[in-house]
Amino acid sequence: MKLKTKYRWRVILSYCIGWTLAFVFLSIVRGVGTMEMGQLKFDFLSSLTISFTMGPLIGLISGYSELLMEERIYKRVTIVKFLFFRLIYMLVFVLLMVLIAYATYDFYYGTDVSIWDFAVDRGSGAIYFYVITVDLFFSLLRQVNLMLGEGNLWRLVWGKFYTPKEEDRLFMFLDLRSSTTIAERLGHIKYSRLLQDCFNDISVVVENEAEIYQYVGDEAVLTWNAPKGLLRQNCLEAYFRFRERIRKREKYYLEQYDCVPFFKAGLHLGRVTVTEVGKYKKEIAYHGDTINTAARIQAQCNAFNEALLISEPLKIALPEGDFQYESLGKVHLKGKQKDVPVYAVRTGSDPQDQIAV
Repeated sequence: MKLKTKYRWRVILSYCIGWTLAFVFLSIVRGVGTMEMGQLKFDFLSSLTISFTMGPLIGLISGYSELLMEERIYKRVTIVKFLFFRLIYMLVFVLLMVLIAYATYDFYYGTDVSIWDFAVDRGSGAIYFYVITVDLFFSLLRQVNLMLGEGNLWRLVWGKFYTPKEEDRLFMFLDLRSSTTIAERLGHIKYSRLLQDCFNDISVVVENEAEIYQYVGDEAVLTWNAPKGLLRQNCLEAYFRFRERIRKREKYYLEQYDCVPFFKAGLHLGRVTVTEVGKYKKEIAYHGDTINTAARIQAQCNAFNEALLISEPLKIALPEGDFQYESLGKVHLKGKQKDVPVYAVRTGSDPQDQIAV
């Protein structure tokens, strides 16, 4: 199974669990068996049965719809069009929920009530309001999680890094080649749109289990914990996957910006401190010389006319693969007392492995 598919199923599974818990909570607080349920008669056990049936089904629909909107809609429409799409989604979502709820109730207990009477039952209004509120809440949680970085929301909630901890991690600094020239030619607004497109395309690196740590100007910083980054050479595969994504959209970039963006990259492996920082704006931050070294290695790409450079510790730790390495000798990096051995990474067949700067 592809990593992107696994990622999608992880998101959908979280929605299934969330919706199941939401329906169980509704069963507990709803006042099961009271008159407010209208014509439909429930007891607590039957309500739980329906909750555990509907939860995964609604979660599957809700989670898949959210992923679909993230990939196809969010970054490509105006706010007015987005609200229109969201309204249509809500109507379809409630309709599907009614159909699933009716089918589930009829399957387990049977009913003489028509689907229309079921839908407009006097107890249904509050349930619709609850379901729409839960859906908006999950959507908000999803967007906050993406803003903080995949998985960081729960790390902050549980205080995983409230106390600083040490980890072995890989860092990749990606920098847009000739960014100043491109910015001057396009102007600030169009240049920002170019970066938006590039950083949307960089999302393909999740297929190699990369975490997008930061966007800094025209730079992006990716990180992996050591085992994930080294596994199947994920850290190297991510760079070339991103580059291939840009290449496939070459026609689009030429039409929109009259250029095809190209990113240089530097990679380093080492120990860092990870901790929660900030009071009014919290985030997970990494500190240590490893980050500085990765940035300095990336800065050497122009000097050596290379697209991807890595440090010696990373080269030694990487498993065997199809990539080719060329030693560039020991390089003096700004801020480092000792020279650092650096290697160029190439596919062996792509002319973009070496860049004209």
